[in-house]
Amino acid sequence: MPLRLNGYWIAAVICCASACVAQAASTEPVLSPSTVSGQALSTGSRQDYPNRPLRIVTSEAGGGNDLHARLVARGLSAALGQQVIVDNRPSGVIPGDIVAKANPNGYTLLLYNNTFWIGPLLQTAPYDPLKDFAMVTTVSISPNVLVVTPSLPAKSVAELIALAKAKPGELNYASSGNGASNHLAAELLKSMAGVNIVRIGYKGAAQAMNDLIAGQVQLMFPTAGAVAAHVRAGRVRALAVTSTGASSLLPGLPTVAATLPGYESIAIYGLFLPARTPQSIINRLHKETVQVLNASDIKEKLYSAGVEVIGDSPDQLAARVRSEMARMGKVIRDAGIHSN
Repeated sequence: MPLRLNGYWIAAVICCASACVAQAASTEPVLSPSTVSGQALSTGSRQDYPNRPLRIVTSEAGGGNDLHARLVARGLSAALGQQVIVDNRPSGVIPGDIVAKANPNGYTLLLYNNTFWIGPLLQTAPYDPLKDFAMVTTVSISPNVLVVTPSLPAKSVAELIALAKAKPGELNYASSGNGASNHLAAELLKSMAGVNIVRIGYKGAAQAMNDLIAGQVQLMFPTAGAVAAHVRAGRVRALAVTSTGASSLLPGLPTVAATLPGYESIAIYGLFLPARTPQSIINRLHKETVQVLNASDIKEKLYSAGVEVIGDSPDQLAARVRSEMARMGKVIRDAGIHSN
């Protein structure tokens, strides 16, 4: 489920020439499991790690994944004493496939949001998010925000549900690509509330937001960063956040869960390594990444983009991914959602 942080200018904090990316990629051969255990692991376990540049594979430049990857890469470059290159690839399952097949020696990482584990629920994927990866840390989380066009009379989640029940099939919601966070958040609401709200699909979240503001559609679940300015300006009305607890990004706004207990739909950005990466390297990268994330300038940049820094343990990230796959997998199956 791709997450866009629309309307924000993203600084190019890492100089990543295509030649450098190609060179980094060429040093990461695709190895079969039978050849990994000997040469790859012994190389990855050397005491002088890291002794050459690393790369963080993520999706296209300009989105939330790219912003996170570049901020983490900048911090790790300083902490590790080696250049960390951001390797932008097409969205979907491609970044995960690259990292799953990479040498598990600590030189290739994946920074990706929910798309990494939601993608395989929508289509056949060449990797297993839990079996083919080692978890490093949850980088950040961000709630979506349930917003409505100002002309809609509902001023709370309870009122919206009552209105939808009184007018089944007459209300509609805007969302971008199949399986996107704003799509799944709405389908989860429909499922838990037992209402029929019609989806209006868009190629991108920006156009969906424009039509919501214009009153062409009635509700939407955009990211906090994308909608905060519109809420402050009164162009849309915010009803609730999709996290289980109140969000510091939108203080004072209630949660959907206050009306529908157990409701949660958030964007999660995580850092991953290939499976069979030596534990010593996982520990080193976890320690350095958490320190990077706790730097005040990094926290401020991510907060301004509408996300909250986490920096938890590998086990906690694994639990998040496992829980999300089970919970959202049911939503996807029940709603009959497939890839675009």
